[in-house]
Amino acid sequence: MFHITFRRLVALIGVAATVLAASAAPVMAQPPAAAPAPPPPDWTGSVNFGLALTVGNNDTVNANGGFEVKYDPKKKNVFKTSGLFLYGETEGETTAEQYVLTFRDEYALNARAFVFGDFRYLHDRFKGISYMVAPTGGIGYKLVDLEATKLAVGVGGGGVWEKDYGFDTNSSGALTFDEKLTHKLTATATVGQSFLALWKTSDFEDALYSFSANFAVAINKRAQLKVELLDTYKNKLQDVTLKKNDLSLIVGVVFKF
Repeated sequence: MFHITFRRLVALIGVAATVLAASAAPVMAQPPAAAPAPPPPDWTGSVNFGLALTVGNNDTVNANGGFEVKYDPKKKNVFKTSGLFLYGETEGETTAEQYVLTFRDEYALNARAFVFGDFRYLHDRFKGISYMVAPTGGIGYKLVDLEATKLAVGVGGGGVWEKDYGFDTNSSGALTFDEKLTHKLTATATVGQSFLALWKTSDFEDALYSFSANFAVAINKRAQLKVELLDTYKNKLQDVTLKKNDLSLIVGVVFKF
């Protein structure tokens, strides 16, 4: 027969009181967990525009603009397109007129290597080029692929059609080499550099080279001030009175979306 002694009874009452007190005590609120950062958008891009006017002894107008759009669903396929226009006028006479449009699709073979298809359009009045179109394809490799620094190169081949002012359209096979570098100096400043070479297989001396270097600094989350140096060199011109090399300094404001 089980007997409850006075001491056991007191002990049981104490345990029960402790349990009741614990259950009645307010529960300390836990701080809410930080919300996970939203995934980067599939579509990103930017537009830029710059304008310089001089009125007085010389009336000049210099305008530039461009855009970049990228579709990256964080899978194997990335699509990019970009455009550029440069226009200059002094005393009513055109001094610069260049338009560039590119489309590029890249498909990753692994973390570093990729294949690409590329389409380029160029109009450059002061190279004598009414239009040049060059659809090409090839293979590329990411030499550096870090958060702050990216460097990629590519080689390709395809065709090129060129119509110069006063001359018939000529066509040829084409070989290409391109290289692009971007580097974040700080959280708000970046530098970049790119190079493109296109050789006609019918005449390797008839080549087009394009080099650019740029510096951009953030104004706010959506806007940047960008300074770019663009050098375009055409080795063989049908109009021998034209200069082979053109150098442009482009200053503009970039708006990201």
